Amino acid sequence: MTEMVINARTLPEPLFRLIRAEKVAVRVVDGEVRLTPVKEVSDNCPLLGMYTDGKLTVDRFLEWKREDRELEL
Repeated sequence: MTEMVINARTLPEPLFRLIRAEKVAVRVVDGEVRLTPVKEVSDNCPLLGMYTDGKLTVDRFLEWKREDRELEL
């Protein structure tokens, strides 16, 4: 079984109109292609932090952690 998630807008127009989601899971099972709409995660997910807007990069976060460690010494 092969599976991937794609943007629904990349689908041909007739299929895009049938799918009411931004993303689609594409699965190939026994030679059959299955498209399944993927629901987006809501904002109230407890796993999402306060920096989920994409403005804080991993590099910046690690830099902050290094600065914190230096201040503690």
